[in-house]
Amino acid sequence: MSTMAVEDVAVAPVDQGFWTRTRKVGAVLLALGLLATVLFGALATGEQARFTLSEDAAGAALEIHGTLGAILFGLVAVAAGVAMLAGLPKRWFTLVLGVGLVGFVLSFLCWQVSDAPAGQNFMPLVNILRGTFILALPLVFGALAGVLCERSGVVNVAIEGQLLMGAFSGALFGSLSGSVWVGLVAAAIGGAFISLLLAVFSIRYLVDQVVMGIVLNLLAVGVTGFLYERLMQTNAQKYNSAPRFGNWEIPLLSDIPLLGPALFRGNIFLYLGLLLVLVIHIALFRTRWGLRTRSVGEHPTAADTLGVKVLGLRYRNVLLAGVVAGIGGASYTLALYSFTKNMIGGKGFIALAALIFGRWSPTGALLAALFFGFADQLATYLGAINSVIPNQFLAMLPYLATILAVAGLVGRVRAPAADGKPYIKG
Repeated sequence: MSTMAVEDVAVAPVDQGFWTRTRKVGAVLLALGLLATVLFGALATGEQARFTLSEDAAGAALEIHGTLGAILFGLVAVAAGVAMLAGLPKRWFTLVLGVGLVGFVLSFLCWQVSDAPAGQNFMPLVNILRGTFILALPLVFGALAGVLCERSGVVNVAIEGQLLMGAFSGALFGSLSGSVWVGLVAAAIGGAFISLLLAVFSIRYLVDQVVMGIVLNLLAVGVTGFLYERLMQTNAQKYNSAPRFGNWEIPLLSDIPLLGPALFRGNIFLYLGLLLVLVIHIALFRTRWGLRTRSVGEHPTAADTLGVKVLGLRYRNVLLAGVVAGIGGASYTLALYSFTKNMIGGKGFIALAALIFGRWSPTGALLAALFFGFADQLATYLGAINSVIPNQFLAMLPYLATILAVAGLVGRVRAPAADGKPYIKG
């Protein structure tokens, strides 16, 4: 009798009353819309806010009066908030939320662009879009590494360490060999090395996976930092001057207005990242390997009963995740920068947030990474036009966007049922 009572309580629906999640988000969106309409509208100037479809101030542009644009787009956010408060059907939630957030951002940009110094009151959309993709790339690779691990039932908090080890290995061996391809392979192996430690200690020795991930991040910071000081700082020409991948332009596609220059004149990491999203998504949801991976992440005992080698599949997928993350780390040192200590700077944890925000889906993780990449690029742009917003706040913008997305927008999500739970074969 007592067991039945407990089960009844557990499954009883929760009466949320008037303040459902949709209405709570609507109230926040309404407040943001009012803030944008009143404050941004008052701070914007009468100058035209120009959004050019090129890499500079020249060429075609979308123009709007600064004050008028700030008010109009703010009212769009207000309307979206009111629609949610009125009891919006659940199927429209994501669309209306997106419209409201875009309205808020555009209102903010109308203020910032119109208030910029003379000659700088324009936003080059091609540069913004290109920068968004570049800054999102490590997050895409890191989030895909998280998808591969956590869909298999292994929590991957070590994305930061995998990215860092990949960046270091790519820089070191790319410099020693003088070959970007050797550097790329070394980066993949470096990321796989961190994953191997995660797999052995988490799967074989049943160490707490979250704790193990944090330890591996600290290990990667310590090892790469020590070798950087002993090798790269003392002889940067030999150990930290890896060749770089150039941009590959795709004919015809690169001539598409706005999207072409940003998306089809990129380096190998851009194309590889987008390809991996497509391949992993298809493999995860359309192949036997994907079905087995998802079953191991949800019900490993049932999968084992049907003949799936649970531990072997987890080992393989965790190692594959390390290879993917290591290549993501190489996107720093083989395309953009020289290696520096702890150069990932928390991007692995943002990738983990992108994984959650994207609901453990490759395509969702891509969209979430682009959201965070845009926040990062926007901070760079605002600093370039001498925004009145303090630099310290601008530096916080990507991390604030992460907190907002995971705590406020993602809602209730369910990780794979066996995620983080070690499997002991009976």
